[in-house]
This record gives sequence, C-alpha cells and structure tokens, in this order.
Amino acid sequence: MQPSKKQRDFLDWEMGAFFHFGIRTFYEGHRDWDMQDMPLEGFCPSDLDCESWIRTVKEAGCRYAILVCKHHDGFANWPSAYTAYSVANTPWKGGKGDVVREFTGACRKYGLKVGLYYSPAQFGSNRMDGKAYDDYFINQISELLGNYGKIDYLWFDGCGSEGHEYDTVRIVAAIRRLQPEILLFNMWDPDTRWIGNEAGIAPLYNPNVVRELDFSVQTEEKDKLAEARYLPGECDFRMRRENWFYSDRDGDTVKSVEELMAIYDYSVGRGANFLINIGPDRRGLLPDADAKRLLEFGEALRRRFANPIPCTVEPVEGGYRCTFAEPTLADTAVLAEELGGEFIEAFSLWATPFPYGDPICLCEGRTIGHKAIRTFPPIWTKELFVRTDGKAPLSAVTFYRGQK
Repeated sequence: MQPSKKQRDFLDWEMGAFFHFGIRTFYEGHRDWDMQDMPLEGFCPSDLDCESWIRTVKEAGCRYAILVCKHHDGFANWPSAYTAYSVANTPWKGGKGDVVREFTGACRKYGLKVGLYYSPAQFGSNRMDGKAYDDYFINQISELLGNYGKIDYLWFDGCGSEGHEYDTVRIVAAIRRLQPEILLFNMWDPDTRWIGNEAGIAPLYNPNVVRELDFSVQTEEKDKLAEARYLPGECDFRMRRENWFYSDRDGDTVKSVEELMAIYDYSVGRGANFLINIGPDRRGLLPDADAKRLLEFGEALRRRFANPIPCTVEPVEGGYRCTFAEPTLADTAVLAEELGGEFIEAFSLWATPFPYGDPICLCEGRTIGHKAIRTFPPIWTKELFVRTDGKAPLSAVTFYRGQK
C-alpha cells in the first residue's frame, strides 16, 4: 500500500497548530451542544493579529496551522453569503472583517501550510435538514475553498454527525474540484486520520494502513472502509486541560514543557503528527502563558535533537549495526522507515555494554513508519543493534544523549 506524495509531505510537516477562535471565545462557560444563544454583538476582538499567532507557532517548530472557520454553533469566521450568523454582522471592524482571510494571509507570509476546520454538524443559526443542509454545506465550503487561494488541509470534525446522512458524494466532489491537491481529514474520502483521542497520544501499534476509522468522541463505533487505505495519523490535543476555546478559568492548566515533550514522543515518536490547540483570547491574541510555554517547548525540542552522535550504520542479518568511534553515553534513538510503504511491525534495540559483555535489550517497539523515537536509561556503549522483523529497510537511524 503506497502513500501519495501529499501524504508523505503531511508526515514531514510533523507539528501543527490548531486555533479554536470564534463567537464562543467571547462567551465564558459555553460548551458544545449546550444550545445557549451567543449574540453576535459579543464578537469584538480588540487586537486581532493572526500574524502574531503564526510567528509564534512557526518559531516553536510548527509547519502547518488550522483555523476553526465554523464550529458546531454555526458562527462563520468569514463574511459568508449563506448565513447572517457571521463576522459580517458583528461590531468587529464594523462588519468588514474576515478572520479567515487574515489567517490564510498570515500562513502564506510565514510559510506555513494552510488548514481550515469546518464542523459538518451545527446547532445554531440556519439549522436545517436534508438537501437544504447539504446545499448550505457545499455553498459554505465552496466559499472557503474558492475565495482564499490554495488550501492545503481541510479538517472535518465528526462530533455531532453521529447517525446523520450527508450527501457525501456531492460534497467530496465539490471539494476535490475546488482544491484538487487538498488533504482531507478523516471523513468520507480521507487522506489522513484521527488517532482516536484528544490527548495527543498514538497507540504503540500505529499502522498507517487501516481498514476502519475512529469517527467521534461521542461514539465508540468506527467507520468501515471499503478497502484498506494508507492514512497517516494525527494526534490533536489542547494546550490547556479541558477547553478548546479560550477561557478565563483554566490558565493554571497550561501544559509543562515536560508534558509537551512526552506528547511529542507519543505522537511524532510513534509515527503520527503532533497538533496542538491554543485558543486565542478575547483580544484576538494568543494568551501570554500559552505562547510562552509553546516557545519554551520549541526551544527544548531543538536542543534535544541538535547534536546527533556520529556513528556508522551498516545493514546486517536481522537489522542494523550502529558503531561509535569511541565509547559513548546514549539514551535516545530515532528510527525512520522508507515511506514508499509500511511493513515493519516489530523492532528492538540492543546495546553491547562497555567495556564488554553480550548485547542487552534496551527497548522494543511495534510500527516505525515515518518516525519512531525511543528513550532508554543512559548506557555507555560502542555498538548498538536495531533488530527488525526483516520486512523493510530503514531510511534513518540516529542516536542522541540527553533525553530532554
């Protein structure tokens, strides 16, 4: 099963930023599906600056960004012609503002891939069913994909769509016609898949070739695919403990650098992408604590992988021998499999202890895919072995010292 070029590129993006921002930002305490009104006059960010969002996440190491354009409440972050519940009828910029345009422009200015989120389901204004809703859906998606240049990634959220029938053939045809190179997340004709939780954690066994998809946090049922497909995983999670949108009440739950590093190992380190959400605040800026922590994490990540240990890697029966020029203290291995396919389903890492002795097992793993990161207690050694099940070659084997 071969990945497409755009799927290989997606895995090379590795780290992305999610921005939940909209009418709910301005109504403290609201929750999904609470059916509470959020009047348009509440939306009025004083200092909206999408460029500052993108500068920050780029400095932290993100290569793509996703903006919530319409969440379940139905509020449109652009002046949609198909609903009155949009930025066009808010006090912000006298109704002349367009968050989507400012966001897409910022991404292009700073060289990040552009992602847009659109909730298929909604409980708010313009509630409708059947063909009328499918038409509304396609009309709004056509605005987003037709009026803002090249869009690299379209993120559909399955939450709220459990049991609902959409005209998926017509919807997907419109998307592919408007943006032939776009990546579609998880639903209907997907190019990538949701990892199945909102904690940023991929399972130890994380194959890219799958036959079913997790659909929503509100159901354990899975979508069955007509045939096995290559679908790289993405691990979305919140910088704060519970809220996707900004809240005044959870500033003390911003994740530590240690937590973020662990999530990186559980996502990128298990062959998936790392997608961190920060909810811009009511100024229209990233909250100071969240931005500061993300930058601290980015710096720690760069330090961690800045100095690979020079070694000679040669294929041997059953895997690879990795030899250092002199005894070296190592504690981290980064492995990568050829992305022309995916075959390895088991591997282990062994070290010959210095000054002598038989090789000992440091760690074991399952799939490798785009990247497998394994840390282990520091050990002095001149020689390590990567043993695989022999089904595919590795494209990279790198060792480091200093886990954090």
